[in-house]
Formats: sequence, structure tokens, C-alpha cells
Amino acid sequence: MPPPVSSLPAGPDTLITGPAATAQAPHRWEGYGYGLLGVLIFSLTLPMSRIAVAELHPLLVGLGRALAAAVPAILMLWLTRSRRPTRKEWRAVILAALGVVLGWPLASTLAMRTVPSAHGAVINGLLPLCTAAFAALGTGERPSGRFWLWAVAGAALVVGFALREGGGTPQPGDLWLLLAVLLGGMGYAQGAQAARTLGGWRTICWALAISAPFIAAPVGWLAWQAPAAPSPLAWLALGYLSFFSMFIGFFAWYRGLAQGGIAKVGQVQLLQPFLTVVAAALLFQETVPPSTLICALAVIAVIAAGRRAAVRGARP
Repeated sequence: MPPPVSSLPAGPDTLITGPAATAQAPHRWEGYGYGLLGVLIFSLTLPMSRIAVAELHPLLVGLGRALAAAVPAILMLWLTRSRRPTRKEWRAVILAALGVVLGWPLASTLAMRTVPSAHGAVINGLLPLCTAAFAALGTGERPSGRFWLWAVAGAALVVGFALREGGGTPQPGDLWLLLAVLLGGMGYAQGAQAARTLGGWRTICWALAISAPFIAAPVGWLAWQAPAAPSPLAWLALGYLSFFSMFIGFFAWYRGLAQGGIAKVGQVQLLQPFLTVVAAALLFQETVPPSTLICALAVIAVIAAGRRAAVRGARP
């Protein structure tokens, strides 16, 4: 488990909780609460992406959302006179940027051209396993054998679903989604590592800020080449992706991972497939086959067992 909040540098997350919170160890469920809030926000990402790519180039959606989110991120860093990351934190922030600012948005947006968002949501069920793996490799967390057993069981359900939907072979969209899962898992684990000392909101703000100079020119060129102005619905979808999926959601998500442990809180994301499937059906009128809903519910059942599996804390 991560060290108590009182042992961290003064006030990394005071923007969210206030200075008094740093004097008390977080409640054991607090990390899960912040993680669930992040997942609720992320659950609409794939349906919103599918709406946006119906009218806009996928690369413009994937990169444009990051550039738009970088504007409030840079403003917050400036207004709060936030400190710069240390050398060790910079490494984690850069890897987080590569994973969740650039990699996951681009790959998942490209996938939404060919597969429904409900289908993509089930593949996204692999994210907790991938996040736990990167946490074990890069941050020193050591999940128990029982934890890996349940994590692999959830992953097997997801892979079986993808093969069944594709007639025994993965679809092109599945390959993009698998790449998104790998990059997203790396970004989640590295971002959570930085958030332990830098704070969750500072971590995503710096990740967005350092990405902006590299994506500004491509986004400008893609916007110039756009054939027609998007509809208000497409603007709404892009706005959600920029300011909720790419920005506000990470405030809660990185804080939850940092407080409750990357591998254990990461399992909360197993709820995301079900939430996305429900949103796709109720809010976006996607046709959701019963098999998709059943698989999503089966994946969720893994959380009840995997949540209690022991995960030893990171090494000093």
C-alpha cells in the first residue's frame, strides 16, 4: 500500500481535499471511491468517441481532445504556481503522457470506426489486468497469486467474447483496442506512481502540458483539412472527451490509484464495461446483444473476488 498521506510532501492534492486532509490517513475505502468516480466519467468515453468520429477524422478527435484539455491544465498549473516534477516524477509523467494523453485516445478512437462502443467496452475490461501488470513491473507493487488468478479469469472472459464476436478471429478494431489497453495500462500505472508524491491533478496537468507542443501543429493541420463544420452533437462529444475523459476524470482516477494501490483500485475499472454498455443502449440507442451484457456482468463478478486478494505495497 502507498504511504499514509501525512508522509507525502505537503499538499499534493490540496486543490481537491484541502490541507487538513494531509494530516490523516485516508479511509481504506477512499481510494475505491475516487476510482469509481473516475470510472463513471470514463464510461462514456467510447460512446462519445463513436459519435465524434462519425463526422471528424479519428486523428483529429484523438489528438484534438488532448490539446483542448491542455488549455485548462496549463492555466491551473500557472494559477496555482505548481511546482515542477522532480527528476524521478518526470519519468513517470512522460510515460503517463505517452500512454493516456496520446496512445490510448488515438488507438481507441481508431477502433471506434469499425466496432460498436459496447463491443469496445468489453475489450476494455482488460485494462485492470494490464494496469496491475505495469504496476508490478514498474512501481514495485506485488499482487498475490490469488489476485492474478482472478485478474486472468476476467481477461479470459474478455478475450473469449472478442473471438466469439469476430467469428473466431479478432476484428481490426479489436487490435486497436488491445493496443489501447496496453498503452492505457502503462499510463495509468505510471501516472499513479507520480501521483503519490506529485498529486493526481498535477500529474495529469503536467502530462497534458508537455504533450501540447507536439500535437498543436498536427491538430491545426487536421482541423484545416476538415471537409465541413461538425454538428452540435459532434462538438458536444468532443467537448466531453476533452474536459471530462481527458481532464477531470483523471483528477479522481489518479488519486484513487495512488491512495488505494494501483493493482487493487485498478480492478474497479472492471465495472466500466457494464456502465458503457448500459450507456450505449440507453443514451446512444446502440443495439446491445444479450451476449454483450452477459459478458459484461460476468466480468464485473470478478471484482467481488479480486478486490479482496492481497496486494503487497510498493518497495521503498
